[in-house]
Amino acid sequence: MVKKYMDLYSQTRKELLAEEGPQRAGLIARELLCAASGKSQEEIVADWNSYASEQVCRQMDSFTSRAAEGEPLAYILQEWDFYGMTLHVNRDVLIPRDDTCAVTELAITKAVYLEQDPRILDLCTGSGCIGLAIARKVTDARVTLADISREALNVAKKNAAAMKMGARVNCIQADAKAPAPAFLGTFDLIVSNPPYVRSEDMSTLQPSVRDFEPALALDGGEDGLEFYRAIVENYASVLKPLGWLCFEFGMGQGEDVCRILEQGGFTVVERKNDYNGIERAVLAQKNREEEEYGF
Repeated sequence: MVKKYMDLYSQTRKELLAEEGPQRAGLIARELLCAASGKSQEEIVADWNSYASEQVCRQMDSFTSRAAEGEPLAYILQEWDFYGMTLHVNRDVLIPRDDTCAVTELAITKAVYLEQDPRILDLCTGSGCIGLAIARKVTDARVTLADISREALNVAKKNAAAMKMGARVNCIQADAKAPAPAFLGTFDLIVSNPPYVRSEDMSTLQPSVRDFEPALALDGGEDGLEFYRAIVENYASVLKPLGWLCFEFGMGQGEDVCRILEQGGFTVVERKNDYNGIERAVLAQKNREEEEYGF
């Protein structure tokens, strides 16, 4: 049964009001209607009293059902905006969040002052959002996007191709919890937003995160710090002398992450808050003298 665009919008908004506030429900309904119809918001307004095709109505019904079941808007739309980029996303990768702008900005600020043609590794890359943001801003940087998940790497490759960065960005499969592959060479900067949720807290995450986003990219082990210890232990060897390591971490984890860095032979140089004033990122430099450090 065909419906007018105004009715499709109103129906979706009404269904979403059970879980969302009026403003948020309206925003999601507009985004879904644009995606289902392939029209801009301005075109939707112009066609407000016109009938949509059967295909658009069926697509809108599907989108509405998924949204009502709690599926994040980003996964329904298959795209999300981050740091001035529109990225492809699906359920194989985390949805890029504003929290991650802190580590991205910290890494970019350091990268612009590195020597010419710096090599940068984005470890646990997911969608590639951090590494691609760096490559976009630091135009001579050569960036490697690495993840253990082949499915995540497919998303990162798609994003790199869409941004026409194939000449400066490559994607490899690598495990942050295993020794760094010998073929990697050395890097001027490693940046990572690793899993940092404590295993026992996974079940308490918001349903939109717990039920839809990949657990592989969230679960940081018993204390949430498993990946920080592993990366410092396994990847310091692929940093050049006096190279840089930049981490995102969860709320309240700053002191523990800094201690891991210092015990692993790094000097903490800067810590950064996100847009909400919550500490989220750290930049550290590899010490000149290499020693044996305990974890």
